[in-house]
Amino acid sequence: MLIFFICITILILGYKFYSPFVEKQAGIDPSIATPQSRFSEGVDYVPIHPVRAFLIQFLNIAGVGPIFGPILGALYGPVALVWIVLGNVLGGAVHDYFSGVMSIKEDGKSLPEIAGHYYNIVFKGVMLLFTAMLLFFVGVVFIMSPAGLLSNLDAFQDTFLANNTFWVLVILGYYFLATLLPIDKIITRFYPIFGLLMIVMTSMIAVALLIDAPHLPIAGDFFAYFEADHGHDFLTPNPDGLPTWPLLFITITCGAISGFHSTQAPIIARCLTNEKHVRPVYYGAMVCEGVVACVWALAGIAAFPEGYAGLKAMLDTGGPGLVVNHIANSYLGVFGGIMAIVAVAVFPITSGDTAFRSLRLTLVDAFSIPQSIRNRLLLAVPILTIAYFMTKLDFTVIWRYFAFSNMLLSTSVLWLATKYLFDRGTFHWVASIPAVLTTAVTVSYILTAAIGFNLPADLGRPIGAVVAILGLGLLVFVHNKNKPAKA
Repeated sequence: MLIFFICITILILGYKFYSPFVEKQAGIDPSIATPQSRFSEGVDYVPIHPVRAFLIQFLNIAGVGPIFGPILGALYGPVALVWIVLGNVLGGAVHDYFSGVMSIKEDGKSLPEIAGHYYNIVFKGVMLLFTAMLLFFVGVVFIMSPAGLLSNLDAFQDTFLANNTFWVLVILGYYFLATLLPIDKIITRFYPIFGLLMIVMTSMIAVALLIDAPHLPIAGDFFAYFEADHGHDFLTPNPDGLPTWPLLFITITCGAISGFHSTQAPIIARCLTNEKHVRPVYYGAMVCEGVVACVWALAGIAAFPEGYAGLKAMLDTGGPGLVVNHIANSYLGVFGGIMAIVAVAVFPITSGDTAFRSLRLTLVDAFSIPQSIRNRLLLAVPILTIAYFMTKLDFTVIWRYFAFSNMLLSTSVLWLATKYLFDRGTFHWVASIPAVLTTAVTVSYILTAAIGFNLPADLGRPIGAVVAILGLGLLVFVHNKNKPAKA
């Protein structure tokens, strides 16, 4: 279990020592009034205690992402843990932190508005398009996945509860209320409870692994554990022909880095009562999500004595939801089965509703729509109606586009954070280095993926790397060119 303690220690040390350095670059000022105090209107700008804000942010960004993604990522071997830990501390937590910083500095505005401020109207339009697209895909995905699980529960068979459409409509009805009502009517009341539930569930799985994990290898044998089945390095495809670069980075987003998290930033940025809470709420929530991701990646390994083959067989049979059910039941018994249902049914719902709420806020900001009940209805009804018809499409197709738009948005936010730091004259490398990495991943993926240009990997990878480096060079050049000359 040494590998487990190494992962958790790195995440904790990252928050303890690296996050204050990142905060130093951001220009946090605890003495100035926050958007909540300046624009309080009882709907979105509502004061929230920082502990509640942390739990809500944690649940908003978590859902089943740090559970399903790491389980799927375990198929790539122990490099999945390397990506979760380093990606989280150096990339994902930085991404989430600056999403919160820029939003609270810009009156709680959504990303497209911030992009227009720091770049131009063209970049604002691109950010609006991809933010809206990602939020919509997230909302649809988190209607389909819990509805599919609930309609297939053994206890519901031979009853009307086995009807998938019934659960789709129930979830949509809840999303309608959560999108429409003031944030303190549902989200701030119940989400902290669900956030604590996820922490408890993860802790129980972690303790169970520490007590009894007979199939989890010791640190010295960890890499050898997958080698017999994988037989591949960082670039060579695994037994299914899937290359680690760039697919691992697209597979494990929540827990490492996820653009969806930035869309949730304005929800809490409008509710914080002091800028000093930004680091523990945003950076802290992402580090906690990294812990969740590590626990589930290791649980996926420990639960299968056959190693890669056992995990792959169960994924082919019932997907990551079946793996969660197997792990929870194996280590926690009957109670674990209940927790598994909560994990794959309730948690995605708590991300889906805030996705649609964020979509409403994004459109409100982009088109300066007054927040009357009539206008909220005019936005919520067509959005959720279209979402209902989207649930009739192939889930796997929607998921592929969600994965790509997720990484693309995280890349855009990191470049936006880089520009923010350039303008402040501080250490921009905390954002620009992960921006270069995610750009290389995103470009390589869309060039080589079947949903993209389907180019050979040997061609797509170097092009992705070159585009990433040129992007940084272009930003440095433009910034230096536009910088005012010293007197």
